[in-house]
Amino acid sequence: MPRPMECVPWIWLREGRESRKLVLLVVFVALLVDNMLLTVVVPIVPSFLFTNYKNASHSAVLQSMVPMVVSTAASESTVFSYYNNTTLVISDYTDNMDSNSTSETQGGNASHLPEAALISGDDCAEGADFLTKENTRVGLLFASKALMQLIANPFVGPLTNRIGYHIPMFLGFIIMFLSTLLFAFSSTYDLLFVARALQGIGSACSSVAGLGMLASVYTDDDERGNAMGIALGGLALGVLVGAPFGSVMYEFVGKSSPFLILAFLALLDGALQLCILQPSKISPESTKGTPLLTLLWDPYILIAAGSICFANMGVAILEATLPIWMMQTMCSPEWQLGVAFLPASVSYLICTNLFGILANKIGRWLCSLIGMVLVGISLLCIPLAQNIYGLIGPNSGVGIALGMVDSSMMPIMGYLVDLRHTSVYGSVYAIADVAFCMGFAVGPSTGGALVRAIGFPWLMVVIGGINLLYAPFCWFLRSPPAKEEKIAILSEGCAMQTKSYTTQKVLRDFPLTDISDEEVESE
Repeated sequence: MPRPMECVPWIWLREGRESRKLVLLVVFVALLVDNMLLTVVVPIVPSFLFTNYKNASHSAVLQSMVPMVVSTAASESTVFSYYNNTTLVISDYTDNMDSNSTSETQGGNASHLPEAALISGDDCAEGADFLTKENTRVGLLFASKALMQLIANPFVGPLTNRIGYHIPMFLGFIIMFLSTLLFAFSSTYDLLFVARALQGIGSACSSVAGLGMLASVYTDDDERGNAMGIALGGLALGVLVGAPFGSVMYEFVGKSSPFLILAFLALLDGALQLCILQPSKISPESTKGTPLLTLLWDPYILIAAGSICFANMGVAILEATLPIWMMQTMCSPEWQLGVAFLPASVSYLICTNLFGILANKIGRWLCSLIGMVLVGISLLCIPLAQNIYGLIGPNSGVGIALGMVDSSMMPIMGYLVDLRHTSVYGSVYAIADVAFCMGFAVGPSTGGALVRAIGFPWLMVVIGGINLLYAPFCWFLRSPPAKEEKIAILSEGCAMQTKSYTTQKVLRDFPLTDISDEEVESE
């Protein structure tokens, strides 16, 4: 029986579900929104908390002025001179009628204001003590997202093996949307903390499910590396746009504006997922994946995870401490706090796409080793900057290095699973995301306290030294051995062809339409 004619949008939608490129687009947009929300708060939170502190301080000053003016009026009288527009204050005590009992002010009796009200010093000097103490609170706030993501990842990874990647991906969108709205309307530190922690749960769902989905769709090593590079380009673009976008919108429009725009982008991502992925459909993996604990005992996976962790830890510490250090030492305005990260973001965006292709040719282990060395050197140079222009070079180096590490290590995680374990990717990318979150949890939470203890320059020396010391471990990823049961398969061709025996089944999962299910059942 012939099928009825279908409308053009439905035909486009059905054909789109067959395309791996649209799956890549969904993951790209999800990582873009997640990382824009990750970095848009970096310049906003320190400035927002400092503004609240100044407003509270000024309110306290005004309240303390009221009783002082009342008590002064009871014991003194004033005479206004129209000759030079000054006010002469005359005390009621005749024995104190000397030069100390009169005060001459220009335009009013400001001599009786509290001393704090007369000081018109710089804001950065006025709140230096507050900013120093605020390092810890800001660090904990930024770390809360990574900490919650760290807790959620071990559950999300096995969940994707059981029910597929689509439902966790859509769940991540819902949580991310709620977190964005909470950020927009939060006015206290506690609400900002809750919003940041909620984002961590949504990010765990999106990152693990998205990267696992790409690894299962792109089975060839070269194609997978290119796809991972493009997907990490969405991450890089979010990092690139987030901080400058947040600082400019916060200063010239208001605190809620960048988060409302991100909420709109999250809605677009949700609509795209509904059209392409069909998140109501449960599609578990055909083979049982390697247990998470077994993967954690693999030394080569741990080395790759450590590289991801320590490289990202440097950037995480910078996000929590660099804006406050700039406010203290450079008296930087709000817009500069986000623009300072622009060189790192641009170079990261370029290098994730560039080295997604080049890393497989020059050796991913070597690319990661060079990247970690470059991270260490760049972090050592950051405290030498005297103004925002002095940060361009070191921050660019950090972005280039991080692009080299991420674009090399993410495909290696999938490669190691194909080489040494069962080719099911949810758990291994949960480990990769755990490593990423460890850097963004430990870095800011300890960085704020270390800044108060040893100072910002020595903190950069410590984290830069850790990256330099860890870099040689990447050499062990040069030629990792295969498990015994896969040696026979590997001897027939390229190492990454070990996935070829499941490729036919993977392709049956796309298109994600009911027609494809009927065809599979009829075979």
